[in-house]
Amino acid sequence: MITVSKEDYLKAIARAEAEGETAIPAALANWLSVSRPAVTAALKRLAKDGLLRVIKDGRVQLTSQGREIAERTMFRHHLIERMLTEIFEMPWYAVHDEAERLEHAVSPAFEKQLVEKLGANHACPHGDSFSMLSDSDRRKRGLCLLSEAQQGKKHRVSSVYERDRKLLEFFDQQGIRPGARVVVQARNYDSTIMLLIGDKSFRLGLSAAKKIWVAEE
Repeated sequence: MITVSKEDYLKAIARAEAEGETAIPAALANWLSVSRPAVTAALKRLAKDGLLRVIKDGRVQLTSQGREIAERTMFRHHLIERMLTEIFEMPWYAVHDEAERLEHAVSPAFEKQLVEKLGANHACPHGDSFSMLSDSDRRKRGLCLLSEAQQGKKHRVSSVYERDRKLLEFFDQQGIRPGARVVVQARNYDSTIMLLIGDKSFRLGLSAAKKIWVAEE
């Protein structure tokens, strides 16, 4: 039986891989806000179910069955985010947390209805497709982090990090969202950048700039 907890663990492992993190118990404990012993026990159960394997160096790898479940959970998450913004008109920065809760309650029949209503190939409100792309995949598509964007060049925001509600609210206040056009005006000694959006210029910290993927126009 695939429980909510199992889906959360499998999705966290897949997301960690996509975001370039090594999927080890310590990282998963941080991702899921649970204790190390709880992670260890959960991984043993998932390995017993044939959904993952733990390598000798402690890394966790999903089996084909585990990855299929993770991708299905992420697909439902993607659909719910779009439903909340496109149908219920929730703010784009607020839908991730709601989708985290609702993704486990979606039946196959309702999922089918959502696909028929929304389509399956559009980006979520944060700019991501339903399939998780790794950093290398994004770079192959010509994307780079805003922190790396060439000064003076026009760029378009492709996607933003979605798992930090306060950061998303800050981005929204500054006009940083998928589709926004930005220009890095200057790089400052204090590791901030001067960013221009429309006629608005402001400083953005390096840590925030590393949460934004852009494409040169």
